[in-house]
Amino acid sequence: MSTGSSDKSSDPPTPQSPGPDPVHDLPEEVLRAGWRRFWSKREKRWYFFNKMTGESLWEMPVVHKSPHNGVPGGSDRITDPLGISVPDTPTDVRSPPSFDLKRRRDSEASITSLGSMSPSKKMKMEGPVYWNFEIPSNAIIFEHPPCTMPPVHPEAESYRAQLTNKLRSQYQELCQTREGIDAPRESFNRWVLERKVTDRGNDPMLPTNCPHEVSASMYREIMSDIPVRGCRLRHPVEARKYVFKYAEAAKKMVESRNCSPDSRKIVKWSVEDIMQWLRRQNNATLEDYQERLTHLKTQCGPHLSEAAKSSVEGICQKIYHLSCESAKKIYDKHWEILKEHGIEEIHRKFEVHKRRVQCYQIHMVVSCPRLPSISYHVENNVGCLRFKGEVLTLNQNYLQKLEHLYRIHCRDDRPLENFLPRVWCLLRRYQTLFGSSPNEGTGLQGALPVPVFEAMHKHFGVTFELFASPLNCYFRQYCSAFPDTDGYFGSRGPVLDFHPVSGSFEANPPFSEELLNAMAEHLERLLATSSEPLSFLVFIPEWRDPPIPALLRMENSIFKRKTVVVPAFEHEYRSGLQHVCTGSDLYHKSVHGTLVLILQNEAGFAKWGPTDDRVKGLLDAYKPQGNPSPSTSGEGRWDSVDGTKIATETKSNSKDEKR
Repeated sequence: MSTGSSDKSSDPPTPQSPGPDPVHDLPEEVLRAGWRRFWSKREKRWYFFNKMTGESLWEMPVVHKSPHNGVPGGSDRITDPLGISVPDTPTDVRSPPSFDLKRRRDSEASITSLGSMSPSKKMKMEGPVYWNFEIPSNAIIFEHPPCTMPPVHPEAESYRAQLTNKLRSQYQELCQTREGIDAPRESFNRWVLERKVTDRGNDPMLPTNCPHEVSASMYREIMSDIPVRGCRLRHPVEARKYVFKYAEAAKKMVESRNCSPDSRKIVKWSVEDIMQWLRRQNNATLEDYQERLTHLKTQCGPHLSEAAKSSVEGICQKIYHLSCESAKKIYDKHWEILKEHGIEEIHRKFEVHKRRVQCYQIHMVVSCPRLPSISYHVENNVGCLRFKGEVLTLNQNYLQKLEHLYRIHCRDDRPLENFLPRVWCLLRRYQTLFGSSPNEGTGLQGALPVPVFEAMHKHFGVTFELFASPLNCYFRQYCSAFPDTDGYFGSRGPVLDFHPVSGSFEANPPFSEELLNAMAEHLERLLATSSEPLSFLVFIPEWRDPPIPALLRMENSIFKRKTVVVPAFEHEYRSGLQHVCTGSDLYHKSVHGTLVLILQNEAGFAKWGPTDDRVKGLLDAYKPQGNPSPSTSGEGRWDSVDGTKIATETKSNSKDEKR
């Protein structure tokens, strides 16, 4: 043997790329079945990995064509000779892309506290089930780059909760010291929603990079409580006390603030006038007091707002700056933890091909360390997860729901080593968002009843939720606020960053005006740019006094096919705390009407158009289950013949009329 040949044979083999793109340079039927090609550094050879099943092979996988319909890559000749299990997907839709992610060993033991089982086995749920993960999604998207956010860690999430709760307390203190009022109820939650519409910062929750420091939502809500917080007046005695309190507070405010002499004069004159009226009137009705209060607010309101403007703007700016400081501390703490495990931040940009694919899960490219252990036990069918003395709870069936979602969507933790820590982080994140006061934040996660979801899927082909979370979702695919905590459980990220080209979707957004406006603009843009079937069923409150801009925009949209009003107190929503509440507290009557808008492009209208039968099926499902039939008398009643709401509006399909 010559020396040259000996040296050549001793060199380690190098990956010889089969083509310019070795990962995807495979037959089309193999790609569609989920197979990709990767280089093994340990074995120094190419291997094939299935991103859908987690299976690895050294040889090129053989995918048979279905003898039933000829679709490649979907069935096995032995187990499924008729190709029944082959999904009916468009031939021009490709499989999700593959990124260079680190793979974890599957040979380690999985957790045993939840009764771990093979992912291929169908899970048996204990207790009621309010979801259906057997429904495949019909959402088609363009490929998008992976997520470079740091993976969640219980230490970092606990620190985020600590600083966020401190920020809430600082907001309360600022309102009390500067304006003498309590912070408006849930104003902080709506501030987070409104800020995240325009925020371009790197924190998933706290705003850090907004175009304007003063929040329109926070400014508006503080101003509405000046000089005293509003309340619902039910009795004349209560109304008399409130009018007197408002007048005294308005007079005191103009005397203690820097305002113009004219403003001070007008407010004092209006207050004196109402005081004289109160002395003369001892038997006024509730309507009289309300009329006088409205007149007083009209006269004094502009001058009081002008006097408080600089102070309220200062509150908004201070909270925003404190939020930026808190987010910076969280960011530094999080990466300090990860760098202790040798994990570095990724700054490079990922290039993706602009091609249509079936909607796929979020790819987290930053490696995740072995997370600290979470102790878990069950008390009265309630799961308790403890980390360093902090216990978070959820009903046992919802923990099983999260395990089901995790097995479907998580690809970097086959042994489920990080399942409980990630559940703890998920619960901690949403509890931080909700707030610490009783029942605070529950409206952010209210969901439609299960029969409504079933009807939407049956009649309108809906398979995807645009506003959900792992805790309240019905379908296996959805958009949510937090891709870093929710991505392991099926989230596709925030709705404003989601750009489908085809599919049927449900949108039940939190009630934030700024978020509703951004959603309406986003949906119209999607409908205008896609020629494929696209449909949105939007559920928003019927706020018409005054009407919110989002409502008017969607009602006047050229893509609106039908609107239906579901009367107040005649339908229900599932509680935002459904994962911890009991059955008796699960459903709540809606105190306002719900407006259902059906937005579709031409192809979507041809496929899922709102026919009378489809609309009737949806409204029938909206009736409270197990309760007496709603009254058929009065305004906004249900029609006793076909079960549909009398006041419905259908928009013509004519292009001329839509213009």
